Amino acid sequence: MRLRHAAVAAGLLTLLCVPAHADGARDVSRDTLAPDDGWAAAEGGTTGGAAADGAHVFTVTDRAGLVRALDGGSDTPKIIRIAGTIDANTDDDGRRLDCADYATDGYNLKKYLAAYDPRTWGAARPSGPQEEARKASAARQAERVVLPVGSNTTLVGLGDDAVLKGASLQVKDADNVIVRNLELRDAYDCFPVWQPNTGGLGDWKTAYDNLWLNGATHVWVDHVTISDKGHPDEKEPTYFGRNYLRHDGLLDITNGSDLVTVSWSRFADHDKAMLIGNGDTVAGDRGRLRVTLHHNEFESVAQRAPRVRFGQVHLYNNRYVVDERDADYRYSVGVSTESRIYAENNAFTTPGHVEAADLVKSWNGSALHTSGNLFNGYPVDLLAIHNAYNSGSERDLTADVGWTPVLHGPVDSAAAADRAVARGAGAGRLR
Repeated sequence: MRLRHAAVAAGLLTLLCVPAHADGARDVSRDTLAPDDGWAAAEGGTTGGAAADGAHVFTVTDRAGLVRALDGGSDTPKIIRIAGTIDANTDDDGRRLDCADYATDGYNLKKYLAAYDPRTWGAARPSGPQEEARKASAARQAERVVLPVGSNTTLVGLGDDAVLKGASLQVKDADNVIVRNLELRDAYDCFPVWQPNTGGLGDWKTAYDNLWLNGATHVWVDHVTISDKGHPDEKEPTYFGRNYLRHDGLLDITNGSDLVTVSWSRFADHDKAMLIGNGDTVAGDRGRLRVTLHHNEFESVAQRAPRVRFGQVHLYNNRYVVDERDADYRYSVGVSTESRIYAENNAFTTPGHVEAADLVKSWNGSALHTSGNLFNGYPVDLLAIHNAYNSGSERDLTADVGWTPVLHGPVDSAAAADRAVARGAGAGRLR
């Protein structure tokens, strides 16, 4: 399947014995996914750029070097090691760019707000000079921050402090990708668009996920930290009665993506963390969106941890922490159209204003398996509580999701996993 299997035939399997550096340290950049580690291990497994020859192993320290190494999202096997902090909002000389540098054709936020104020503009989509200027300005930013990741690529942070700031990594129609030991921070949209008909009251729509799997297959995301660090949306102003959002998802898995494992990663300080499946009518997602999430931490995440449509998702040994200050918390596990979530041995810790019945939300969902989960240290039957508390507004979910996970490592107790994830999840903790 694609170039990856030709590489395996040429001898890639020998790389499963990972080489070491001269000082005896393991070279994590040539690691491959273990044969039982979740959905990404199915149907040939995930090896990333482990077959790369010496000419395609790069250490990069700035945006220009990263862009050259990514090679436009080519399928050539490649290993890209990120050292230090790389800011995507920089020009080719490394000069920092801000929103004013991208603005063009007379775009001005005050003029935009005046032009599309719902009290005078109404409910039609924005159109006219300021919307065209916004689109042109947004396109200029996208040229800098959207970074395509091609097939047979390993992207890995060096040491304990590798950061990719302001970028939207996009794995589109690519196969066999590994992203590890990297902090992905603040994919900040300078030019949100006003959508008058969203959610009844209208809302601001932003463009960038920190990491977007779009039609991607065989992807392993491990020991990453993803957050809005630097520009929290809660500190943005309110326009037209809605928060002026600057961030979209942390990690979205959509448009027929399949065979994905997300492990030992940390998602923090964000509204909508992870969307798996992007539409109730996208029938082509049936039989795809198979995702394993294990040993991840979701801290101060308001919703979508994850929200699932269609996919078979194994959700085990994850740690959820809601802070006392998280007044906007909505839910953790979203059960949507034809989703089949198998949620076991996860630990939820919340303050008093969040109840067990708040943890699961259903939109046209039909089934959810839950077992071995803890709520503030006590066993909780999430399915029974959901059905008991939401029977008046949502149909009951059944326990039969139609499948049982077989590709996984040891499933620890929720209490043991809670402790292990607190110590070991996120970038800089890969040992």
